[in-house]
Amino acid sequence: MAETRDDLSTADGIWSLRRLPEMDEAQFSQWQTLLEHRTGMALTESRKSFLETNLGIRMREIGCNSYQAYYEQIVSGPDAIVEWATLVDRLTVQETRFFRDEDAFRLVSDYVMTRPRETLRKRPLEAWSVGCSTGEEAYTLAMILNQCMEALALKPLFGVTGSDISKPAITKARSGLFSARKLTSIDKTMKNRYFRPAQRNTVEIVASIRDRVCFTHLNVLDLKHAPMHGVNIIFCQNLLIYFRRWRRREIVKRLAERLAPGGLLVLGQGELTDWHPPGLQRVPSEHVLAWIKRQPDEE
Repeated sequence: MAETRDDLSTADGIWSLRRLPEMDEAQFSQWQTLLEHRTGMALTESRKSFLETNLGIRMREIGCNSYQAYYEQIVSGPDAIVEWATLVDRLTVQETRFFRDEDAFRLVSDYVMTRPRETLRKRPLEAWSVGCSTGEEAYTLAMILNQCMEALALKPLFGVTGSDISKPAITKARSGLFSARKLTSIDKTMKNRYFRPAQRNTVEIVASIRDRVCFTHLNVLDLKHAPMHGVNIIFCQNLLIYFRRWRRREIVKRLAERLAPGGLLVLGQGELTDWHPPGLQRVPSEHVLAWIKRQPDEE
């Protein structure tokens, strides 16, 4: 009988393509618990197939044919830490692009342009991209701040920090290299100014912007240990949707603690509803969900 594609095995060096059995409820529950405990990511029943698919791909790569065996490898295997980092990178959605939310970045620009010049002249602006993925958002913030400083005829005193739970994503962000197709939606003037051709149909961020941006590995569940303090702008979009409502509030409280008085916090539309973070004042906008941290005398 001829060997079918689904019967291929690893015996001859080819990863198994045999379909894995469906994950049972007990297995799904333990994976849900592990992911929420370690990352805060809440997987609903509707995301079960997403989990099965991504676990299955990784399991085939390493020659593992049991969800339980892979779970034990992740929890207590000899390479558990390295394997966990690889899996987290697969499970965190990294859909991002430059200038992804034009309204939100326009709000950031308006915020900077209306700050007292004397303040901007004396103290560097600090911005933080939370859940920055491969860096497009952080670099966009740097470009926006650079444009603002030039428009105000001020020295470019600013810095941007990008943080993410995925170590491979952070490594890519630090390289400053992107596929040329990532620039298709960028204004030609911005493209010519802030990007340079690189090898193999890639482009790189110009040094004047790259030097203003740094990246760090950070799990938002560990925000209480984050070294960022007195930040002027915190940009956290399309991250909170993965968490339960109570945890979203907890994360926003932690972020607010790291804002400087008068600082700006920008979230994604719909990520936080029916709740007003203490100490923050909502920015009147139909298209952007954002708050300003009240000054001490406004409390």
